[in-house]
Order: sequence, then C-alpha cells, then structure tokens
Amino acid sequence: MNVSRICLWALPLSLPFSLLFNLGAAAVASTIELNVLPFNGPAVTCPEKLTAYETARPRSPGGYATDGMIQLSAIATDISTTKLDDFSAIWTGTLNAEYANCKASAGMTTLDGDAYQGHSYLRVQLADGKATVILDMTGMKDANDFTATLLEQTLRDGNPRWAWGGTD
Repeated sequence: MNVSRICLWALPLSLPFSLLFNLGAAAVASTIELNVLPFNGPAVTCPEKLTAYETARPRSPGGYATDGMIQLSAIATDISTTKLDDFSAIWTGTLNAEYANCKASAGMTTLDGDAYQGHSYLRVQLADGKATVILDMTGMKDANDFTATLLEQTLRDGNPRWAWGGTD
C-alpha cells in the first residue's frame, strides 16, 4: 500500500473536520436591543432603539469575561468617559442635532431577538442635549454570589466599549 497516496486522501478529508472543530471555538457576538422610551410621549424626535453587542471570551480557570460595546456614535458625538468606579462606568456624549431635544431613557429589551427578562445592567439616558450610557454591575452576581466586576472600559470609533466578568 502506498503511504503517500493514503496521506493525499486523508488530507482533504481531515480539513473539513478541523475547520468544523475550530468554528465551535469562534466567538459570536450577542445583539442587545435597547428600546428608547420617551419621557412624556413622542412629542420630540428620539431614536427608536439603540444596539449593543457582547461577546463571551473563552472560559478561563475560575472565571469568565464578556466584551461589549454600544453604538452610541450613531446618535451622539464628543463621547467621553465621565465616571468610573468599582461598580459602574458612565460615558456621555452630545446628541446629534436631530435628537438634541429628546428626553428619554432606554434599557435592555431583547437579546438576540428574544425578550430580555434579566437585570438591565446597560441603560441610556437622553436629556438636555446629552446621551449618557450607564454600564452598572450593581446587583449583578456571579456563580459564587460575588458582584460581577468591570474589567475594562474604553472608547473606540466613538463607541463605549467594556469588559466585565466574574468567578465561576
């Protein structure tokens, strides 16, 4: 039997299996929709919804982490971090002209198209010409009943980005 001929046949057959195995490890972002709720009815122009994304990092021994971002640059400019502590991060920007008079709030309503019933740890306030994003771990517990922790907070392309995690 010719070993080189067997190897030539084995190589194409092994590629799909290795590709399928590696696809399982690929990170897939979850889509979070935040419905905007006007303060006193639809008297002014407000965005209908905001979109955020989160991606779980590969598990590590003893813990987990999730990376996220919200598309705030779609409705605001001059975004900066205005508060950071052990429990929360707050970013504030100037609303675009079309939304400058909007007074509303937003909370998490869907996760990958399904109704979100959990604690809305990501919220947005639109008022006084400003957009304020609040990422708040208060009341978010991990598997060991510790408060989930903010690991990172940054801005990229005008969009707030974060990482949060906990123990398992």
